[in-house]
Amino acid sequence: MKKILIVEDHADIRRLIRMTLEFESYDIFEAADGERGLFMAQQVQPDLVLLDVMMPGSVDGLQVCRMLKAQAKPPRILLLTARGRSEDLEAGLQAGSDAYLVKPFSPLQLMEVVEQQWEPA
Repeated sequence: MKKILIVEDHADIRRLIRMTLEFESYDIFEAADGERGLFMAQQVQPDLVLLDVMMPGSVDGLQVCRMLKAQAKPPRILLLTARGRSEDLEAGLQAGSDAYLVKPFSPLQLMEVVEQQWEPA
């Protein structure tokens, strides 16, 4: 079973994402900030990380993305952000993200992008 880690500081958005993904057979884990997200990623070794870019604390989503992508077996990373400008997208790609979804997004959009992550490159 595929493991997905949701790293998002807003509990209501985490809940919406979890409810959307629960229709599929995924193991779902959650973290409320970058530090906890890094810890959880080490513990559960997710296949995919849904990662908010702007979070409180000392580690933001782009930093988490770079750290996870530096691992020997990095997960796929889908950045979630309210920032949709081209320079924000470029920053996400430079950090190593595999996909980028701008908030607000629909559950259908989320499922489409998640399912694309399992397709061979």
